[in-house]
Amino acid sequence: MFCVIYRSSKRDQTYLYVEKKDDFSRVPEALMAGFGKPIMTMLLPLNGNKKLANANIETVREALETQGYYLQIPPPVEDLLKQHREEQGEN
Repeated sequence: MFCVIYRSSKRDQTYLYVEKKDDFSRVPEALMAGFGKPIMTMLLPLNGNKKLANANIETVREALETQGYYLQIPPPVEDLLKQHREEQGEN
């Protein structure tokens, strides 16, 4: 199984995985509107022991089979000031 990975033109560090190149037919219109113009990043085989940087390969495979796409979003930004205040017992 192969997948094609696209980078979002609107959202930093956001990627969309689909089964076939330029086939977004199973991706909801609202998601595509927020994603912006897809920029092809790479073609990736999903077999074997491949590792992905920020996604679990089994989760990606399952999402592609069941819904036709996988959306990878960046982790939430840490609020270091809030974390520091909590550690100091401040509000």
